[in-house]
Amino acid sequence: MEAVYMELQKLGFSQYECKAYIGLLKNSPVTGYEVSKRTGVPRSMIYEVLGKLLDKGAIYVVPSEPVKYSPIPAKDLIHRLRKSFAETFDLLEQHLPSIESERETDVIWHIRSHEHVIEEMLNIIRSAKNELWLSVWEKQVPQIKDAVDQRVKDGIHIFSILFGAPDTQLGITFHHNYMQPDVVKERMGGHLTVAARDGEEVLIANFTEKSFAWAVKTKDPALVLVATEYIRHDIMIEEITTEFGSDKLDALWRTNINLSHVVKGNRFK
Repeated sequence: MEAVYMELQKLGFSQYECKAYIGLLKNSPVTGYEVSKRTGVPRSMIYEVLGKLLDKGAIYVVPSEPVKYSPIPAKDLIHRLRKSFAETFDLLEQHLPSIESERETDVIWHIRSHEHVIEEMLNIIRSAKNELWLSVWEKQVPQIKDAVDQRVKDGIHIFSILFGAPDTQLGITFHHNYMQPDVVKERMGGHLTVAARDGEEVLIANFTEKSFAWAVKTKDPALVLVATEYIRHDIMIEEITTEFGSDKLDALWRTNINLSHVVKGNRFK
């Protein structure tokens, strides 16, 4: 029942309104006093609560002495709420964009939590008009693959560098094989993930196992350029390594103290 209360509250019902309406669904028609007694809504507030439910069109007044109340059927309430919210979104979609001020291109948005970061990444993918550049890890693949596949069907040019998931394709995909993912993960403190589109917008995120995911999103031209070039260079290094062999690359940085610092982020003791 708590789950029902929570969802109704998301739609604008107070906790007392939820209790009163659900109480009436169980027993009606009844007086305000009986609603209060059965649901735990304070008697001092019950008629205010019932008045708000009447304003919402969620209950009826049953003419009697004393006055009694009855709920509209649950299916009818759901239909009314769905219709009302659909009309609200239609109106907002029509009018809000026309009054939105032009946003500064150098604004940087900060995003927290795994769910919100993935949502913003999907927005980048779905907003791409011509091309999309991705640097992602295996754990993120199931959450974005359907959206990427759809954009491929839409004719968007997609290039990706993928850590892990050797059998997965996200557009034109290059798999990061020239260095163990754990080495990269340790240096970056997590799974650094990049999604850049059209040379216009970029999301730079980090997914960690020890704390919440975070990301920044921006249209700043400098950051978009740097992030896109980062992916381009990663792809080229992968192809060079495939051509000339990973052993040579591995030997190159492991025997050079400065390159070891570049790769691992720390110096040999």
